[in-house]
Amino acid sequence: MKQRTDYYVYVYVDPRNFEEFYYGKGCDGRKESHLDDGGVSEKTERIKAIHKEGLEPTVRVIAKELTEREALLVESALIWKLGKNLTNRTAGHYSKHFRPQHTMHLNLPSFDFHNSIYYVNVSEGAHRSWEDCRRFGFLAAGNGRNWSEQLDRLQPGDVVAAYQRRRGFLGVGIVRHRSVPVRRFRHHGKPLQTRNLAEPRLLENANDPELAQYLVTMHWHKSVARDEGKFRPNAGLYTPQRVVASLATQPVTRAFIEDSFEVSLDELVGGGRNKTGRQRRNRLRSAAV
Repeated sequence: MKQRTDYYVYVYVDPRNFEEFYYGKGCDGRKESHLDDGGVSEKTERIKAIHKEGLEPTVRVIAKELTEREALLVESALIWKLGKNLTNRTAGHYSKHFRPQHTMHLNLPSFDFHNSIYYVNVSEGAHRSWEDCRRFGFLAAGNGRNWSEQLDRLQPGDVVAAYQRRRGFLGVGIVRHRSVPVRRFRHHGKPLQTRNLAEPRLLENANDPELAQYLVTMHWHKSVARDEGKFRPNAGLYTPQRVVASLATQPVTRAFIEDSFEVSLDELVGGGRNKTGRQRRNRLRSAAV
């Protein structure tokens, strides 16, 4: 059946200060229906105050020839835009899909980025040491941007399971700050010093944007020494060669990590506020059986 396309979105404007104070959607004569509304609301009080001055609210159509669904979405977007300046009682039918008011200064999860659970390959060698990663709270990759730029996937709030080949999983932590060149990394407000590092060549090529090591600031929730890595042969654990990989579709590996480190990954990625994290954790274990 063909949808109606005679809906429109309208606005009420206060002629005393030209302030938009109400948005609505409808068809036919809906836009004039509020002028004689006898109910009690901030909108009707505003209209009464305008009438008391011998004036009429200015009523204008903003968008026309819409389906009802389109009209609802436009109405919600306009209400979101002006927020507290309006007399609308509700935020609109699609309000849950809009970011909260007054949050443009924030980088919001699920709007500006989505937190997730990742695997990170901890490669030790001439420039990196797991001992330094644990002590100074970071993960590193470098010797070429094809390696280090993989760390750019990690956002603050993401949960990381650190893995080292032939050792196993070494730790679980939360990303605190995004990847930066080693010269810009700070631990307790101070740059890393060669004399304090187990692998001092971490700072080699620090001024070369291509070859430098790049570091992601981590808060280690739980970690172990390299000789205490967690692994189970022939268990189908996901351990790819690349630096960063998502664990979103790896229930067996996630369940193994949770059991090994006695932690709920879902609760960590929810910042401890995810009340259903334990339930999802149990579902992961069931998938691993």
